[in-house]
Amino acid sequence: MRIIFMGTPEFAVPALTALHEAGHEIACVYTQPPRPAGRGKQLRPSPVALEAERLGVPVRWPVSLRNAEAQAEFAALQADMAVVAAYGLILPQAVLDAPKHGCLNIHASLLPRWRGAAPIHRAVMAGDEVTGVTIMQMEAGLDTGPMLHKVSVPVGRKTTGELFAELGAVGAAAMVEVLANLAAFPPEVQDDSAAIYAPKIDKAEAKIDWAQPAETVERLVRGLAPFPGAWFELGEERVKLLLAEVVEGTGAPGSVLDENFTVACGSGAILPLRLQRAGKPVLERGDFLRGWAVAAGTVLS
Repeated sequence: MRIIFMGTPEFAVPALTALHEAGHEIACVYTQPPRPAGRGKQLRPSPVALEAERLGVPVRWPVSLRNAEAQAEFAALQADMAVVAAYGLILPQAVLDAPKHGCLNIHASLLPRWRGAAPIHRAVMAGDEVTGVTIMQMEAGLDTGPMLHKVSVPVGRKTTGELFAELGAVGAAAMVEVLANLAAFPPEVQDDSAAIYAPKIDKAEAKIDWAQPAETVERLVRGLAPFPGAWFELGEERVKLLLAEVVEGTGAPGSVLDENFTVACGSGAILPLRLQRAGKPVLERGDFLRGWAVAAGTVLS
């Protein structure tokens, strides 16, 4: 097929690579414009843009697809299909209608559960035992289109970052499978009554509430790792907690129970495993405590 690929983060890179390797003609890649990154705030192309450059595929990064000129340029590519994976722009109807077979999206959840911007984060934070990817036909609604293919993946104790990588690979393989034989994947209408939305993570959600049960805190930590990172205050410094485990312990919520840095929660306790001070590298608990001994009785906020 002649394909327009639309994606931005690392999650979308495996799909672009797999479609190219499967022999599809990638007419053009659409991605978000370069963003300031790093200490020097230099403009950095998206991971998808870098992969497109490696593959020798032309790249476009329009700020919007709502104007007639951008829509005409898109239609002029005369694509059979547009494949979308975490692109980051709303596709107006004129864009959805332009490719011969419409637009297919790789969505990182088992729809209709977790429609929206942060499906992986929300699945981990909610304690879902299983997540996955859905290949869906795009329409004007937010992740409401008919589903062609679903692949399940167990969550276990994986972080959001680990699931991003795994689901990116799973989604790539699923999309290649669908495009190899579209007729074998008849669309299935979603059950809107079962829909759950996955809104973008709000900054306020990242602060750890030690009054919550230990299981809830641990899921928050995994769900926000590595980005944006759950955090607490130790003294006057903000510390990110990127991995923890639930352990036995009782005490006032947020109080450090022993020299191992066990922290009491509303019920139970957690043991921090991986932490990061502001502007510092990520450290395992032992290395963190060697640089900053936290005495029993300390109260985190």
